[in-house]
Amino acid sequence: MHNAWPLMLVAVILTGVLIIFTLGKSPVFRVDRAGASIIGAVSLISFGVLSFEDAVDFINFKTIAILFSMMVVVANLKLAGFFELLGSVVLKSVSTKKQLLLAIIAAGGIMSAIAINDIVCLLFTPVVLLICRRAQCNPLPHLLGLAMASNIGSAATLLGNPQNILIATLSGLSFSAYFNVAGPVAMLGLTFSYAMIACVYRPELEGSIEPQSRDRVNYHSYLIIKSMIVFGAVFVAYVIGYDLAIVSSLGAAILLITRRVNPNKVYASVDFNLLIIFIGLFIIVGGVEKSGLMSYAASFLPSASSNNLGLFAVVTLVLSNIVSNVPAVLLLKFFVPEADADLWWKALAIFSTVAGNLTITGSIANLIVVEVAKRHGVFVSARDYLKVGFPLTIVTTVFGIIWLMYI
Repeated sequence: MHNAWPLMLVAVILTGVLIIFTLGKSPVFRVDRAGASIIGAVSLISFGVLSFEDAVDFINFKTIAILFSMMVVVANLKLAGFFELLGSVVLKSVSTKKQLLLAIIAAGGIMSAIAINDIVCLLFTPVVLLICRRAQCNPLPHLLGLAMASNIGSAATLLGNPQNILIATLSGLSFSAYFNVAGPVAMLGLTFSYAMIACVYRPELEGSIEPQSRDRVNYHSYLIIKSMIVFGAVFVAYVIGYDLAIVSSLGAAILLITRRVNPNKVYASVDFNLLIIFIGLFIIVGGVEKSGLMSYAASFLPSASSNNLGLFAVVTLVLSNIVSNVPAVLLLKFFVPEADADLWWKALAIFSTVAGNLTITGSIANLIVVEVAKRHGVFVSARDYLKVGFPLTIVTTVFGIIWLMYI
């Protein structure tokens, strides 16, 4: 029999945090997601649900180390001008607006598969807007292509987004074991995203692009080469079986040994808010686990629900869009069956990621694209996103269920 007081307290704290995660900020106070994570974690410790030592034990420091290290690597690419150079190459290699859309989807998907998709969107959205302005075309379909490709592409690997990095550390899945399953789902999703956007925005994508003048792009070739070598070495080391936390930390450390780059510029590109959110959520979910709230809630579920892949996919999609995919993964990890656990971890990674394409608020990557575009005077509405994102999510999810059931 569970003690009612800690259960009620943890339920109230968890509900408050999830409401703020859903809305993006508190409806009453000026508290954002990072603030909600801090307040929730401190409240659990202050009210005695967790001791300070318990809270520290629940933090998955491997996940934090991986996120920070990958941010440092991508920050060096940003400072080197890699993304502007990539945009220039894309623009010079296409001759029609449909080819431009295809190039943006391909570039966004591939980059998001090997780096954190939120950071890719943050750095590449201004480049897409610049490309569209130079090509004199409507940026809306191309922005949708970037957002959706970043979600789908990131589903292909355990490096692509924060929730997959978390799942990698929780499950112990190898890169190849996951990629062999998720890769085909991502490929279908990227193909279908292009087909859907090209169909829905056919009038905007008709016509050719005038040849572009060779405007000078400021980039640092030495830093790009150095960053790409380090990134490639980290990637290869992880693929062949080395601990991602160790190799990514080593890669970040190597890049911080420099005479050319001001380290403060690197740190300024690190999303410390995301790291704080993760630390707070680890503690909050630890409180949920220790208080017995999760096992109490699980007792009300049908015994067969955790073994139904279709139901698991639907719950993951819905929960990921209500509370965001990282909190959804931290909650749903308790419902991964012990039997054939690897399959269910793969399912959780795939479905929590493709869920980001269901609505405009389905992933942080979407919101980054929308907010950056808004600052440049380009508005993407929820309706614009839904008419492509909804069918795209349904198709990729159904294919994912079938694929996982018969592989």
